[in-house]
Amino acid sequence: MQSDMQVDADSSHRSEVVTLTTDFGTRDHYVGAMKGVIATLAPRVAVFDITHGIPEFDVSEGAFAIAQAYRFYPLGTVHIVVVDPGVGSSRRPIAVATEGHLFIAPDNGVLSQVLESAESFEARTLASRHGHGSLSHTFHGRDLFAPAGARLASGLAFDEIGERVSDPFLLPPVAVARGAGRVLHVDGFGNVVTSFQEVDFPARTGLKVGSATIRLRSTSYATVPQGQLFLIAGSSGYVEVSLNRGSAADALGVRAGAPVTLSGLGVATVRDQSAKETS
Repeated sequence: MQSDMQVDADSSHRSEVVTLTTDFGTRDHYVGAMKGVIATLAPRVAVFDITHGIPEFDVSEGAFAIAQAYRFYPLGTVHIVVVDPGVGSSRRPIAVATEGHLFIAPDNGVLSQVLESAESFEARTLASRHGHGSLSHTFHGRDLFAPAGARLASGLAFDEIGERVSDPFLLPPVAVARGAGRVLHVDGFGNVVTSFQEVDFPARTGLKVGSATIRLRSTSYATVPQGQLFLIAGSSGYVEVSLNRGSAADALGVRAGAPVTLSGLGVATVRDQSAKETS
């Protein structure tokens, strides 16, 4: 990953698509207000919700969500990510161009997983002149991020968004080291997404999560008995701990950020278990 390389952010490549990722939920008016600003400034722009269910203030969960979703949108899409516990403080608002996509976010690490996997990126501060109306101390999503995203999606040149930034804030890298990783995400089904990939598993090892060591592996949910914890390669590209028809996170008592380690106790598979049961 390099931050000093020129990244193609030509306004002619804009898709007129904006996505929103926040921890606002849907109970309050916050998401609707952001969409209203975008509709006012860029009425032709299509707005898509990635999620508004990020756990409140959980920057690492926001980083996971946007990294998983952004590649499935057209090149030139503007992604507005607002998980911003430092709103109103000295934290910088930034814009980033990478992988043919543009991002608007607070500079608090919420773009870490996007940038970690990027070959190069260009980051800039987000100048307040690109806001809409007066800038409140508590709602930069409405007053700065949404209007700046709308302006980018409708043709504002990226190099006009603000001054270059060489040191965007990054969370600790996702990559595992010496058999130690962490929980990246717990989804709505209670699946525990770890920072391990299949290639990180040496032969005949298990995965210790919380107080349990999971040895059973499967390629589908349906082949595992209900109530059995098991490992599965999830659609995110990471190994997940799952519980058929139940919440693995609840069973293990873990959430995002919990430590996960390899254990050399041997691994069972669904095929192995079936063979034992029939022998």
